[in-house]
Amino acid sequence: MPEPAGPLARWHRAVALGAQGHYAAARADLTRLTRVPLEPGLRSLAESTRGSLLRQLGGHAAAAAYDGRAATLALGATGPARAEALADAYTGLAADALGTGRLALADRLLGRVEPLLDTAPPRARVRWHWVRAETALAGGAAAPALGDAGRAVELAGALPSVRHRVKSALLLAAATAAAGDLAAAAEQAERVDRDCATHGLLPLRWACAMLRAGVAEPAVATAAAAEAADHAARIRELGGDFILPTR
Repeated sequence: MPEPAGPLARWHRAVALGAQGHYAAARADLTRLTRVPLEPGLRSLAESTRGSLLRQLGGHAAAAAYDGRAATLALGATGPARAEALADAYTGLAADALGTGRLALADRLLGRVEPLLDTAPPRARVRWHWVRAETALAGGAAAPALGDAGRAVELAGALPSVRHRVKSALLLAAATAAAGDLAAAAEQAERVDRDCATHGLLPLRWACAMLRAGVAEPAVATAAAAEAADHAARIRELGGDFILPTR
């Protein structure tokens, strides 16, 4: 990727690198952002991104420190930048709470996000639906999870971000599996895997392989489990140190 022209471009590059699994390079860009003057909104987004990278690797408790800092910084922003930064921070904190088993706290934090969504960028609403769906899945509520995942797919279709579209589709496959339709979930997950491969979305491809290992026919499931192990090894090579077991 080309050298960023400024702090905002560097943040965008860090986000893109993280989506591709280049965790060490993404962290390096985010660390460089801590060394230059930034508006509170962008500094908050950078902290939220640091939390997101940890969360992708299972570090929900550690991510909460960054998301909490992001929320504090966001309060110093103004206008649309404030809504964007707060929405990212609170959504991240909700995901952190979910990952540590605090579903009620996740729900409360998602409630803080909702009033911000009309002012925040459209991607914030997609992320909100992701965490709502994940919270419903964690609580054993497949029907609400399907609704939120389906809405995320619809909204992500209008975004330029391939990762948002692919992750939404992956979440819909997971919700479909939770609803009991394993065959449909496996078919959806196969499509997601192809999209991940096409666009180089290694972390999502690892997560997709984990899902396929749980929903596909035995032969395919065995192959998917092996693929998940390979993807995890590659992620580690790129600086992604899993905090929780990968299987």
